[in-house]
Amino acid sequence: MAADRNSIEYTAVSGIVDVEPGLDLGREISRALRSNHIELVPYDVLVVAQKIVSKSAGRLVDLAAVTPSARALDLARVTDKDPRLVEVILGESVEVIRAAPRVLIVRHRLGFVMANAGIDASNVKSAALHEPVLLLPTDPDADATRLREYLRATLTSELGVIISDSFGRPWRRGVVNVALGAAGLPSLIDRRGEQDRYGRPLQMTEVGFADAIAAGAALTMGEAAEGVPVVHVRGLHWAAPDRPAAALLRDVAEDLFR
Repeated sequence: MAADRNSIEYTAVSGIVDVEPGLDLGREISRALRSNHIELVPYDVLVVAQKIVSKSAGRLVDLAAVTPSARALDLARVTDKDPRLVEVILGESVEVIRAAPRVLIVRHRLGFVMANAGIDASNVKSAALHEPVLLLPTDPDADATRLREYLRATLTSELGVIISDSFGRPWRRGVVNVALGAAGLPSLIDRRGEQDRYGRPLQMTEVGFADAIAAGAALTMGEAAEGVPVVHVRGLHWAAPDRPAAALLRDVAEDLFR
């Protein structure tokens, strides 16, 4: 899993256009890589912000057209949130984990436990919608695979692709980027059975490789108006087999806090 070199480089891929529904994201990223004079080599990774993946797929909902259900109205009173937003959150969720003032934690239909089902209005606009909000991709691992296949064919190089989003964490303040989807790399690396430097066997160590890469990319992407939705990563190496980001999700039966 170690890097081939003494450093790992994160480079902003600048000049990505403001993404609209229907945009060919693979073609746009390919164009931007060429414009930035970035030539891919094996083990390069591209970290792509979830927002542009969702935008290109048209994962937008107009709150002005949403009628909240009775359950959404009840939860809105508890959380002090827009009941129309709560209705959209419920539509993307399979379970409400926690509802409190200004807090609505759910289990997303993809398995993520997160605030507001990942639905967001920041950096989202639409000429066709009055009050747009953006949903997560329907299948981030599949989206990462499609992007990777297009870029491999177009740029003739092996690479890994991660679709990332910012997450809050239990018992920790602040958000960090994690991998929602991944292709061409091992999202989770099982090192149990290996030895530490003193010969003791590792018994619990599984490395969230894709999450670690995504977290580093967030320092280049930013969280506000930076406008850097794609980051190029160089200096990594891995020998473990490819595993999708879904491998990072802990099974509900292993939830120690329920």
